[in-house]
Amino acid sequence: MTIILTFAVNSILNFLLGLLVAKFLGPAEFGRYAIAAAIATVVNTVGLDWLRLSATRFYSERTRQEEPAVRSTLETTFAIMALAIVLGAGVVILSGIDTGFTPGLIAATAAMCIAIGIFDFHTALARARFLERGYAHLVIVKNVALFILMVGSAMLFENATIVALGFAAGSLIAIVVGRVALRDPGLSPREAQSALARSFLAYGLPLVGANAIFQLMTILNRGAVASHYGFAEAGYFSLAADLGIRIFAVAGSAVDILLFQLAVRTDETHGREAANQQVSRNLVIILAFLAPLAAGYFVLLPPFQSLFVPSDFQGPFARYSLVLIPALLSFSLLQFALNPIFQIQKRTRPVIIAAGFGLVVNLALMAILPALYGPIGFALAQMGGMLAALGLTFMLALPLMTGRPPVKDVLVILGATALMAAAVWPMRSIDSALVALVVAPVVGGVIYGGLILGLDVAGLRAAVLQRLKTKLS
Repeated sequence: MTIILTFAVNSILNFLLGLLVAKFLGPAEFGRYAIAAAIATVVNTVGLDWLRLSATRFYSERTRQEEPAVRSTLETTFAIMALAIVLGAGVVILSGIDTGFTPGLIAATAAMCIAIGIFDFHTALARARFLERGYAHLVIVKNVALFILMVGSAMLFENATIVALGFAAGSLIAIVVGRVALRDPGLSPREAQSALARSFLAYGLPLVGANAIFQLMTILNRGAVASHYGFAEAGYFSLAADLGIRIFAVAGSAVDILLFQLAVRTDETHGREAANQQVSRNLVIILAFLAPLAAGYFVLLPPFQSLFVPSDFQGPFARYSLVLIPALLSFSLLQFALNPIFQIQKRTRPVIIAAGFGLVVNLALMAILPALYGPIGFALAQMGGMLAALGLTFMLALPLMTGRPPVKDVLVILGATALMAAAVWPMRSIDSALVALVVAPVVGGVIYGGLILGLDVAGLRAAVLQRLKTKLS
């Protein structure tokens, strides 16, 4: 539970951090920073994220004790890939290619990429061993450092390059401080095995490829907005997309962060069939968290914008967000509910097929919709691409789902979400945005939670009662 709460707090703080950085940088400079951050995320996804994914699937307390080569191979391979990214950035700078970025921003983007990768890798190691205190330590130190370095540099310099370097420095500070808790016996580069590295690559590459395609979709849309309508418009689009995905990540990742590791542990201790059943139950639980979040975000977008979004971004933020909500929900369901089906089976190739299909749909819509609707057409194209990817992923996952989610549970979730949205809709017009954002989630949560627990969706009622019983005893 500590891991879930820590992740949720981390996501909320990242959300606030993004707002503050946008406020002090302004639309144009924030647009540059957002594109650099998106590129760093894509490069991290392609070059480093397969190691994080492999850590969550193959590293555990058992392998730590019995198979030290697993951690040694992960660490050594990570160092090699990080060096390759540094060399690649150096080649781009020395080549003189016109990227639209200064050499400093190119170097800062590479530093952000490695910082993202190394932090996510170490938090994955902590989660794989259920080290709640070590995970919380990493997250707390990182957030304190980022607020000081990023917000401070945005206020003082109003420069995207310096803010990006602040992000990298803050993330690396957390690793230096928290790495001691993650030490393994026998950890040495000499223990690394090339055969293990190849197996990690075979497992992680399709997942990485799919994520890279989705990130490429984001970069193409943002880049097209910047090219046709300027960096300020790209900043509006970027803030809506970035804050939206962070909000959905709070719900999706916070639940998946524990549920997937439980499925991996079940696979190790009780076999594949039991793990498949756990993944099927996980799917319903994640849907139960994401569906009301999407509906609530849609209903409460006006007071949310009024209270949290910097005044320079208001208006465009709401327009882009309304279109992007289906895209954010689709991406979250794909990542946290459907991809684990392939991951537990260690058959991850179908995910890249679905992602490629989504990109093709996005590109096709980019050629049509902006001419009809202006810059919002790029957001519509992204929505169409993500919906297409979700649909194909679901179709490819069906043959592997030995334990299908109960139709009753899915219908209850959808019905409860609709009732919740109808109940809180009038509250979006409350004069005080703060009051609306406090009262509406409480009222909606009581209605939705009462229906979900009352009808025992995914066995959640029994789990909650057992948890309360344990706490009381």
